[in-house]
Amino acid sequence: MFRPAAAAEPRESDSEAMTQLKSDFLKILTERGYIHQCSDLAAVDDLAAKRALIAYVGYDCTAASLHVGHLLSIMMLHWLQQTGNKPIALMGGGTTRVGDPSGRDETRKMLTYEQIDANKNSIRTTFDKFIRFGDGPGDAVMVDNADWLTKLNYIEMLRDIGRHFSVNRMMSMDSVRMRLEREQELSFIEFNYMILQSYDYVELSRRLGANLQMGGSDQWGNIVTGIDLGRRMGTHQLYALTCPLLTTSSGAKMGKTAAGAVWLNADQLSPYDYWQFWRNTEDGDVERFLKLFTTLPMDEIAKLAALQGSEINEAKKTLATEATALMHGRAAAEAAAETARQTFEQGASAEGLPTIEVPRADLSAGIGVLGAFVQAGLVKSNGEARRQIQGGGLKVNDQTVADEKALLNEADVTADGTIKLSLGKKKHVLLKPV
Repeated sequence: MFRPAAAAEPRESDSEAMTQLKSDFLKILTERGYIHQCSDLAAVDDLAAKRALIAYVGYDCTAASLHVGHLLSIMMLHWLQQTGNKPIALMGGGTTRVGDPSGRDETRKMLTYEQIDANKNSIRTTFDKFIRFGDGPGDAVMVDNADWLTKLNYIEMLRDIGRHFSVNRMMSMDSVRMRLEREQELSFIEFNYMILQSYDYVELSRRLGANLQMGGSDQWGNIVTGIDLGRRMGTHQLYALTCPLLTTSSGAKMGKTAAGAVWLNADQLSPYDYWQFWRNTEDGDVERFLKLFTTLPMDEIAKLAALQGSEINEAKKTLATEATALMHGRAAAEAAAETARQTFEQGASAEGLPTIEVPRADLSAGIGVLGAFVQAGLVKSNGEARRQIQGGGLKVNDQTVADEKALLNEADVTADGTIKLSLGKKKHVLLKPV
């Protein structure tokens, strides 16, 4: 019943497949590299060409912000709407109470209902940057699966929904199989996650006419199980479309850094740090990321991708500015770019750098340089700060720190009223006495 379509990486046959596609939606997704698998590419293409696709992606509320790893599917919703089709952003207020076992070796931390609601409210605004909400036929809709999952009667769910699931098949799903093979505990509540996700598809098809679920490739098994449940429960034909789970050219997981996840909310990661994340893209990823994470025309991307040597840094700056503009607005993106220019090209202590406040009384008494870098979040521990000092990696006001016992005091405050701490050439934080 289900068959994979285009692979994550382009193949020689991609150009031929492009000429066969009718819809702008799948043409864009194909040429930009979004498609990993599709249950029926021809049928999805036909619906998209008729502007009859109603597609959704689900996002659980496990944190107060989504992260860069979610951007691929968000961009797919963006292009869906740009080509005249209807996107649905599904908030997992219900499924977050259970926990998705996909890609994990241990049970997710159980959150209180209050924490889930707070997280949901915090991440809602992310979608406003990428898709347009409203009451029109092509306007986006946001719904919460708590609206129907929390109203399910357990016995009725077992009779009406659970009877359609084969435990044998559920045991073969990657999210279950891999956990068991590693002899990691899989709780009964997690085992039910795929049932709830599948039922979401049925509910959205009935309530809003959804006919396509999109998501990361790790969700393929859950999505096609939802298609099968829909068939058994009498919905119209449903389809699946997944995007690849990205790694960088060096093999690192996309969106993970030494400091942790790259958050989308500005209160968890400043626009400047977000800009810097994209600016630090590896050379081999620039073209791919320009296609996936910006809306620049393909001919302009081709020109940027052709840059060689040190000129590729200009392409990285464009990537950083365009990606940041999508998430935080054009003004914030240009301010971040200017801050970086002043900091790196002029050696200035620019106002746009991340800033933390320190009590002036502490500064008068003297703040240990090791603790200052830990407090600024540039290193995780005093031990790491010592190792960085030994390698010449820490600077105060652009001067290399040589003494790990040094104290920062009022004499270190520059004319702009701050102390600039630097880790390497690209990570900077200002200490501001208050």
